[in-house]
Order: sequence, then structure tokens, then C-alpha cells
Amino acid sequence: MAGFVPPGTTLLGNEATSEAAKKINEVHRKVDYLNLPCPIPYEELHREALMSLKPEYFEGMRFDFTKGLNQKFSLSHSVMMGPMEIPSQSSEAIKIPTAHYEFGANFIDQKTMLIGRVLTDGRVNARVKCDLTDDLALKANAQLTNEPHMSHVMLNFDYKGKDYRSQLQLGNGALFGASYIQSVTPHMSLGAEVFWAGQHRKSGVGYAGRYETDKMVAAGQVASTGLMALSYVQKVSEKVSLATDFMYNYLSKDVTASVGYDYALRQARLRGKIDSNGCTSAFLEERLNMGLNFVLSAELDHKKKDYKFGFGLTVG
Repeated sequence: MAGFVPPGTTLLGNEATSEAAKKINEVHRKVDYLNLPCPIPYEELHREALMSLKPEYFEGMRFDFTKGLNQKFSLSHSVMMGPMEIPSQSSEAIKIPTAHYEFGANFIDQKTMLIGRVLTDGRVNARVKCDLTDDLALKANAQLTNEPHMSHVMLNFDYKGKDYRSQLQLGNGALFGASYIQSVTPHMSLGAEVFWAGQHRKSGVGYAGRYETDKMVAAGQVASTGLMALSYVQKVSEKVSLATDFMYNYLSKDVTASVGYDYALRQARLRGKIDSNGCTSAFLEERLNMGLNFVLSAELDHKKKDYKFGFGLTVG
């Protein structure tokens, strides 16, 4: 009796296997590999993780005011007061008080974006984005300073294909770079990059992959410079996301990992993280009224005895 098999068991098993095989074939037939989605740019592979884990932390006081003159043109004013960290041989951070004012002008329409900033310390920053065609865009970033050899200019030509993106980079100091990313399935994209820094006589190549669904995003990147970066973001609900990243340099053996959260409320957004060095940070943005936002920033590094707190207001 122990070896007795009830009648119909084999038939039912074959039917279940056949139905599973049919479902798998249906899934494969639904995928149209000639109409895959266009991936995100190569430089934005870790976009979701960066937004959750690395907001714009600051220390001291910050006040930002933006005045729109018309639908396309606006002016901005920013005042920042707080300590600035200077390099030292000591393990503890050394800070000196600083303050500066920043004036900005912005022009934005459907195809062109022009942003300029002038600071009281002599720095001038400029950003340009122009859609030359429906698929080709030009991006430019520039910073001019009084310090020798610290000014730089970078030009990017971005081409958006049906299921791929490519980018060409040109910068001062004989810097050249190119990247390409291709969708291979509806959820996965693979890419590669090369660069050459003529001023420093260094070159490198990198590879990356990204997998995303409606609930999660996973990305990985490795380069010949020694960098390996991994990130993962899980969407728990419409308001809550959990994120983690891992950075490793196999040449210097430096490694850092962090885990954090992103909680979006109706009138506020709270982000925080803790990393493997013991540094804990949090960033709160709360809308007090239409066009008025309150910002709180905090970083606690007990290992270095470095504690940073900041608050600010954004108007406009």
C-alpha cells in the first residue's frame, strides 16, 4: 500500500505543469522587445536612492526667496549663515563662522532653461539646458572662481532614442566621456561608460545595471577606478519608502553602507538615514502655507564629534 499511487495523480500533475508552462509562454509572448521603454540617463542610475538618502543637508541658517516676474523669468535671493569646516590633521572637525549672500536669475520655458548664480565670495555659477531637437539636448554647467585652477566648464550632449540613451561629455582639462544605456527587458536596463582626463592622464571604463518595478528599484555600478556602488529602494506604500546603498572602493578598501527612509505626508516630507560610520542624519521639509516652506536639517557624527544642525525658510 505504501507504493500505491491514487488514480489520476499523474494526470493532475501533468495538467498543472502544462498550465504553468502556458502561463510562462503567455508572459514571454506579451513582452514586445521591439517596443521597450526608454531608460533613465546613465548618470541618474541611483536617482531614487540619492533623493531618499542624500538630501541637501546644511548647517546654520538659510533663507531663500524667489520672486516670479512672469511665467518664464524669476529672480532669487539666498542668505546663508553658518560654520565652514576647514581641513586639519585632528580627528575632530575645525569650523570657522561664515556668511554669504547669493543672487540668482532663472529663465525657464518648454525647451530652454537658464540659471545663473552670483555669490559674495566671488563665485559665479551657470546652468544651461536646451532641447535642440525632440531627441537631442544640450546641457552646460560652469563655475568661475577667483582661486587658480578651480574654475571649470562641462558640456553634455544627451540623445534619447526609442529604447536607449547616449551621452557625450566635454570638459576643461581635456576631459572626455561617453555613456550608453539600453533597455533589455521592460524592467531591466544595462549600460557602460568610458572617460579620459587628459590633464591627469587617467582613463576609465564602467558598467551598470538597473532593475525597476512599481514597488522597487535596484541599481549596481562598477568602474575601473575602483568604485562599486549598489542601491535598493523599496516602496512600502504610497507615502513610505525604504532605501539602502553600499559604496566600496576595491583599490583603497574604503567601504560605506547606509539605510534610510523617506516619509511623505500631506504637507511635509521626512527623510533620514544611518550609515556604517555611525553617522545619523535627518531632513524635514514642511509646507506652512502656500509658497512658504520650513526646513530642518541635522547630522550627528559621534565618531568625529561633529554635530550639525540647520534650519531655514523658503519663500516663493
